[in-house]
Amino acid sequence: MSELTLKTETVDGVAVFIPAGRIDSQTSKTFEEAVLAAIAAGSTRMVFDFADLAYISSAGLRVVLLAGKRVRTAGGKLVLANLQPAIREVFEISGFLNLFTVTDDRAAAVAATA
Repeated sequence: MSELTLKTETVDGVAVFIPAGRIDSQTSKTFEEAVLAAIAAGSTRMVFDFADLAYISSAGLRVVLLAGKRVRTAGGKLVLANLQPAIREVFEISGFLNLFTVTDDRAAAVAATA
């Protein structure tokens, strides 16, 4: 069973998304809609804090890539934080670690969006 809980907060003008659970083909639309709504509202500095993310599928990776492109096009930056070992492995295998700045904690990620 797919389950995703998504918290959002704003820290120093940075939109921080904190998904917990799974981002897969069943839950990625929820994540995508929240992220794209924030971008449409003018957010150009974003952090995805994956500390509580248990699984991400290719559908979830697509949302991360889409968000990164849109934020970059708007002159901003998307930073990833707290990749757990299994999640980091997915990002490493997919080559996404070369596309995004990755930090070990949320505060460093917020600072890295500047």
